[in-house]
Amino acid sequence: MSGFGPRMEPYTELRPGIRRLVAPNPSMMTGPGTNTYLFGCEAVAVLDPGPWIDSHIDRIQEVADAPIRWILATHTHPDHSPGVVRLAEATGAEVLGMPAPDAEHQDRTFRPSRVLGHGDELATPEFVLEAVHTPGHASNHLCYRHADANWLFTGDHVIDGSTVVINPPDGNMSHYITSLRRVKDLQCAALVPGHGEVINDPDRVIDWIVDHRLERETKVAAALAANPNLTSLELVPHVYKDVDKKLHGWAERSLLAHLLKLEDDGVALCRDGRWIEA
Repeated sequence: MSGFGPRMEPYTELRPGIRRLVAPNPSMMTGPGTNTYLFGCEAVAVLDPGPWIDSHIDRIQEVADAPIRWILATHTHPDHSPGVVRLAEATGAEVLGMPAPDAEHQDRTFRPSRVLGHGDELATPEFVLEAVHTPGHASNHLCYRHADANWLFTGDHVIDGSTVVINPPDGNMSHYITSLRRVKDLQCAALVPGHGEVINDPDRVIDWIVDHRLERETKVAAALAANPNLTSLELVPHVYKDVDKKLHGWAERSLLAHLLKLEDDGVALCRDGRWIEA
């Protein structure tokens, strides 16, 4: 079911009491835009209001059509949480999540009045959301399991149709793979991502992501063996032959994440910014 309001920004009712509104911030990195989710009908919780776009913040309130009592964020990257402060000012809602880490590309305006940890819940008469700590893409990344639906709202931990950038030092490949396995163990009925459509086959998608990352790690180790004493950027063409050169800057971040994991595993060493086999 979809609905339209005066600004004609559509929303989708995914099931009774769960609505999705897509922020108007499409790009190469965000796909069609950041998904904002609304839970409940009598008293509403909003997840990931997205960037500070006044028209989108206004539209969230129109779609809610009821008091917004809680605002949650999966993490504090600029396409997910800057709208929180604006929406909280407009509604007086309680803000929940994990504070921004001391790292680049973080939204430091996000200041939760209630800090959530793994297993903490937002319980209301209409729904229960359980926080699942999933570091990797960001150290403060939380997914949220909707208890009644057994759906996991995954933010950028798992997105539809693509892989996510792991950007060190806050991004961590070892933590990311561990978190993916944690999500698989939950055996949720669906994954509901921060970008794109609902994923109805969680095990297949998670297995594909883990396999893809480990296959890439094998390529990194092989490239390192064949091309010692290169920087992470110099290694990119040897590992990401399938990636457009325009994306090599982002590819280097994930490549560095793989190298750091290999270093943790005792396979690689970095000396003065140049990498060799351990």
